[in-house]
Amino acid sequence: MTTETFEFQVEARQLLQLMIHSVYSNKDVFLRELVSNASDALDKLRLAALRGDAPDADVSDPRIELEVDKDARTLTVRDNGIGMSYDEVTRLIGTIANSGTAKFLEELREAKDGAGADGLIGQFGVGFYSGFMVADEVTLVTRHAGETEGTRWTSKGEGTYTLERVGEAPQGTAVTLHLKPADAENQLHDYTSAWKIKEIVKRYSDFITWPVRLLPEPGEGGDDTEVREAETLNSMKALWARPRDEVSEDEYHELYKHIGHDWRDPLETIRLQAEGTFEYQALLFVPSHAPHDLFTQGYQRGVQLYVKRVFIMDDCEELLPPYLRFVKGVVDAQDLSLNVSREILQQDRHIRMIQRRLTKKVLSTVKGLRTSAPDRYATFWREFGAVLKEGLVTDSENRDALLAACSFPSTHDAGEPTSLQGYVERMKDGQDDIYYMTGESRQAIENSPHMEAFRAKGVEVLLLTDAVDEVWVDAVGEYEGKTLRSVAKGEIDLLGTEEEKSDAEKEKQGEEYAGLLGWMTEHLGEDVKEVRLSSRLTVSPACVVSDAGELTPALENMYRAMGQEVPGAKRILELNPEHRLVKTLNRAWTDQRDSAELTETAELLHTLAVLAEGGRPKEPARFVQLMADRLERTL
Repeated sequence: MTTETFEFQVEARQLLQLMIHSVYSNKDVFLRELVSNASDALDKLRLAALRGDAPDADVSDPRIELEVDKDARTLTVRDNGIGMSYDEVTRLIGTIANSGTAKFLEELREAKDGAGADGLIGQFGVGFYSGFMVADEVTLVTRHAGETEGTRWTSKGEGTYTLERVGEAPQGTAVTLHLKPADAENQLHDYTSAWKIKEIVKRYSDFITWPVRLLPEPGEGGDDTEVREAETLNSMKALWARPRDEVSEDEYHELYKHIGHDWRDPLETIRLQAEGTFEYQALLFVPSHAPHDLFTQGYQRGVQLYVKRVFIMDDCEELLPPYLRFVKGVVDAQDLSLNVSREILQQDRHIRMIQRRLTKKVLSTVKGLRTSAPDRYATFWREFGAVLKEGLVTDSENRDALLAACSFPSTHDAGEPTSLQGYVERMKDGQDDIYYMTGESRQAIENSPHMEAFRAKGVEVLLLTDAVDEVWVDAVGEYEGKTLRSVAKGEIDLLGTEEEKSDAEKEKQGEEYAGLLGWMTEHLGEDVKEVRLSSRLTVSPACVVSDAGELTPALENMYRAMGQEVPGAKRILELNPEHRLVKTLNRAWTDQRDSAELTETAELLHTLAVLAEGGRPKEPARFVQLMADRLERTL
């Protein structure tokens, strides 16, 4: 049949070069990846057979076979799973279509001289390429279950690959590695050695559901090679079903790496066993780092679902809420149908029961890390805090548990985030509200004019910089009877001090500025709802604030980005009556009442306040011209 030659996609070609030329401290992981791929193919075949999608497939003896030929220096990893069609080989093997590829390749380059590079290959579904670490040439022969024609793929990893349709091929996939020549470097990595292969499989793949069999080499079974017996290398015992004292942490970690396609150990392992009217076992893992695509629309979330040790579904979304989408693991239920579908799962009361129990268990585990393992908790919050806070908006049932598990940066400690409970315990006598401010960064918030009075009076403020913070504070509203209150919204009446003005002094000051405030409100009426005196400013001349019940500009922009129409609300301009510029402006207005210069000054003051909070002038060119004219007159 016709053989065609193709070029690798650019990213795939870059990856191949890194695989071939980089130095890895542990080349053994290639076999882990190929066995894992074979296991996935068998899982997919079992699932297709249960659903009736593969009526002509052979499911009589699902297995993974390893075959060595020392003379030819080849190692073959073979399965009789779902296999691939010609089009699937073209799409899956010649390209890397996953989001985040560029960042992944950058990390791989940075890690190539350290242990971290050993497992990065497990990301983005590129485990197949790991074979080029140990092979000069890789051949893949595959046939999709139920089809009559197979496909052969071959490459030396030099930028091109060949594809050929083959008339006869067994169901499943066989990957043959033409191993690099033996030399001094390869003495410790002799992948034609039975003991080496057994060691790798036992270390990385002992928990695989399907038997991993090592075929005897040609001649070992006598003249009749058909009677050779294969040796099963893995125990196939489900770790979640074994007693805790029979499973080591290393075994748990290897299971996580297999199902999570990760190379690092998990941050936390969570076991759960429910007995009674509805029995199930769960083994969950909290990763130690967030994947690149955690916040992308196509992110595959969920854990694996088994029924009585039979694999049913990968990425079962119904078992955990979306804000716990980073959790990986296995749930093995006893009383579900083997023919269960996603539609059935959405309505199943047992699944809802499992989800509630798993959610509470994960949240209590995260909360416990805060006191039992502060360093691990800090890692968790750095990697997954933003996604966990989504639950404060969507999951009112578990809101208290979520709040107990959450942490927030604050002005109390520049390095350590605080719990809301810690904030409440530190509140000043007479303080009724929990103050917060949202912004793009901690530095931007701390430099905001809105923070001046709080800083001067030592009142703690939560510094919220994640996009979801704009939403959850309104959804939650209060904590232990204390209202969550933005320092940039509404009027602020901070705790009194000895320097605080009396009511009479405030009233007198209000009368003194009443004319200016009314005049500015009239002249800036297209841009502001009101101009008033401020109690939150100590250094800056002015700031803009939102009314208590209105959306902040950042939240308006967020809704617009989501395609929702939000009418822009006018904001309030607050003036600092103690600032020299404001006092001078008030005297000038008293003397002149109205002039073009006063109007320009009022406009500049408003625009400076907008700039101070990270906004932009309504008419940048006009603002620049006004500033240039003023600067010219001062020289």
